[in-house]
Amino acid sequence: MATFTNQATLTYSGGTTSSNITTGELLEVLTASKTAVVPTYRSGRPITYLITLVNSGAAALNGLTVTDDLGGYAFNGGTVYPLAYTAGSVRYYQNGVLQAAPAATAGPPLTVTGISVPAGGSTVLAYEAEPTAFAPLGAETRVVNNVAVTGGGLPDAVTATETVSPETGPALAISKALSPTEVAANGRLTYTFVIQNTGNVAAAAADDLAVTDVFDPILRDLTVTLNGAALTTPARSAPLALVTVALLVAFGVAGTRLALARVSRAAQGNKLAPI
Repeated sequence: MATFTNQATLTYSGGTTSSNITTGELLEVLTASKTAVVPTYRSGRPITYLITLVNSGAAALNGLTVTDDLGGYAFNGGTVYPLAYTAGSVRYYQNGVLQAAPAATAGPPLTVTGISVPAGGSTVLAYEAEPTAFAPLGAETRVVNNVAVTGGGLPDAVTATETVSPETGPALAISKALSPTEVAANGRLTYTFVIQNTGNVAAAAADDLAVTDVFDPILRDLTVTLNGAALTTPARSAPLALVTVALLVAFGVAGTRLALARVSRAAQGNKLAPI
């Protein structure tokens, strides 16, 4: 709460005298809070933030600017940002009623302008931000995110803070490639799967990892390797349309490579697009 002081001075022919000092307070009519809908994050999953502004005054507050620092912190002589605003995601509500989207500049920092808060009412801004490569993923790390509201005749910025932590556990993604993409009847081809873990915990056998794939035409004389080492299952001689390979190794952050080689029963010259 801001205070102000004032003192008067009286001058006359015989000298100068000062009055007592009076002190007053500027009552804060605007309060702000910031909340993450889910208090944890992981790579590739946006975070939804809600900024709530409450006006306890008898007059509307107009022309406000909301600035979000997107968790910026000092690094290697500069500033890096662990969050990036998702373009077009901002939603603007007054007393629960959706309004036209305000002007938003992604920055960083993110700025949203032209915000109003009704007298005795509230405004909510909802938007998404996605973790960047600078969002820490280790245990006991976090992203501290600050917002400031200025303008509209406010004597000082009104601020709010939210903290989110990385989700604990593996976060796996899989990609698939085919080589060659054109193969003669009864020729050999190789499917390669690359499995990537961007989480902060290795995925181990206890997580029951398995790769399942359905093939048409079916497979014959199948061989399977995992990071270059041969796997003995499934059986190599049987024709297969469905392959499930249990992965009994832990995945680190680096990619793990699984390769399936097969004999194709496709017609001569049939082009097989990667799946």
